[in-house]
Amino acid sequence: QVQLVESGGGLVQAGGSLRLSCAASGRMFRSYTMAWFRQAPGKEREFVAGISWSGTTNDYADSVKGRFNISRDNAKSTLYLQMNSLKFEDTAVYYCAALVGFWTKRTSSDYDYWGQGTQVTVSS
Repeated sequence: QVQLVESGGGLVQAGGSLRLSCAASGRMFRSYTMAWFRQAPGKEREFVAGISWSGTTNDYADSVKGRFNISRDNAKSTLYLQMNSLKFEDTAVYYCAALVGFWTKRTSSDYDYWGQGTQVTVSS
């Protein structure tokens, strides 16, 4: 079992940047495929980016490709999401998630563990 705690959210102007972090408890962090999802008010939770357990394979939603970068530091049991060129439509609660498996998946129900979320608000 793993516990996930996100941080780094906040208010930023359009065009700005934020870096989200997700700290994981336990020694098995490197065993999990990790991902970021987000949920805007009135919308379903959607996949943002995923990263394999080794960090060698990444996957991005088309809406963030080229602007966001997902990474992980297994030694620190931490997942990151660098968000650049932020847009108003990136406003949402961002969640990190973990699944037991080797490959990233885009469906939220595939993930076994979730953080509590961190709010990102982009002003236009």
